[in-house]
Amino acid sequence: MPVRKTTILAATHQTLKNIAVESLIASWLMHDGWQVFRPMLDHAHKTDLLISDGPHFHRIQVKTFEKKKGQEFTNCWSPCPVDYVVFMVRNGNWGVITPGFTEKRRPIDHKEHRKFEKKKRDFLCAFHQI
Repeated sequence: MPVRKTTILAATHQTLKNIAVESLIASWLMHDGWQVFRPMLDHAHKTDLLISDGPHFHRIQVKTFEKKKGQEFTNCWSPCPVDYVVFMVRNGNWGVITPGFTEKRRPIDHKEHRKFEKKKRDFLCAFHQI
């Protein structure tokens, strides 16, 4: 069995985990019939995934976070317009999907947010409700 014998920087390891979350979401969307595109470079456009059903395209920003009491999300993508934002908790088994928003901060339990368990069926159910 292969064993990784090299050390990696903490920032590199975090990037790998973030990309894994984006890939998981991309996989769920492909199972739902969406064409999924990944930008070659995400710098300044704040688009992690671009999805299409043919004639329509939607930009998705993916964020991971550590759940804390009284959690608020900080908008770090404005002024770039995104259609949806997916927040996945690192220290739990759930996430939140919401239409893109322009306010600077928003509470985790905002009325437009749809919470889901970290499962394909739950994510897609929440995605179809927004």
